[in-house]
Amino acid sequence: MNRALHAQALASANPHSRRELAAEGAERVLIGYGSGEETAAGKFSEARQVEAGPGASRRRRREEELRPQERVAAMLGGRESADACETLLLRARADLDAGRDREATLQLRVGLEALLAELKDALADLGHEKDMGALQERKAKAGEAANAALGGELAPEQRQDVKDLLEICERILRRRRVLRG
Repeated sequence: MNRALHAQALASANPHSRRELAAEGAERVLIGYGSGEETAAGKFSEARQVEAGPGASRRRRREEELRPQERVAAMLGGRESADACETLLLRARADLDAGRDREATLQLRVGLEALLAELKDALADLGHEKDMGALQERKAKAGEAANAALGGELAPEQRQDVKDLLEICERILRRRRVLRG
């Protein structure tokens, strides 16, 4: 489904069309079968409802949904602003998860540079300093992978480097959210 949504966005040249779907956002998930007419109408000969993701209790999902809403309110109220690295790295994650390795690699290159500049002294935390040091040491890997992406497909080890670097970037952003409260 996500590949079809991406293809539609590209074909219509509409950057604002819906980009990705995730099981965690579903109201309910059904697994079942039925005729083509039945399933097109949202009906099934037989179906079972399943949980959408690991430990997807309604209460836990509700609590997790409220945390981002608190930040949205702070951003809309002018008490907090988003860093450029957040947008760039979010796009990199969406592209990587959708199998668009080249696009993810190019987003990561710029997102990593932005993160290193924007969050240099953001936290007085040993984990933050360690992760920032690891990114600084390995940022050349992001550049090499991005250059390869411009020329074609990534080698498997470059894709792994991109995945590892993106995970470090995401850990830094999560840590900042948690420690800020």
